[in-house]
Amino acid sequence: MFNKIIWATDGSEAADHALPYVKELAGANGSKVIVCHSVLALLGPRAGGVPIAADEDDIEKKIQGQVDALGSDGFDASLRIVGGDTVHGAAHDIVRVADEEGAELIVAGTRGHTALGGLLLGSVTQRLLYVANCPVLVVPVRAQAEAAPADESIEQALA
Repeated sequence: MFNKIIWATDGSEAADHALPYVKELAGANGSKVIVCHSVLALLGPRAGGVPIAADEDDIEKKIQGQVDALGSDGFDASLRIVGGDTVHGAAHDIVRVADEEGAELIVAGTRGHTALGGLLLGSVTQRLLYVANCPVLVVPVRAQAEAAPADESIEQALA
């Protein structure tokens, strides 16, 4: 049903909870998985596009490990890291990737940033629901308790 699936992740634990759903859907359909990470940056005369997350390099390494683990598990997976759309935000970056890739589904967690980040940036997932041109599957953090545990290769990538 879905030939291409976008997994929108900011590297947070909440985003990681959506990964088992991506794997289930992609495995059942033989779908290509495009992992999309939007780097949010501070702008201004002196900021020059400095990432908001001080540990952005670590986040990107973690996500690349997750993509590699998906590949090791037999999934056709690739990573797209995009620069922050300073006018519209991360949701628009994710939708742009979905449109460019011809994705038929976007999967995202309900919460990624800290509470402070959420207040400053708004909910990327909530915005996705309004701007996406394809269906969006939203996985609440509480679904973790009901979801099957991730396999060993994914757990290793998260470590």
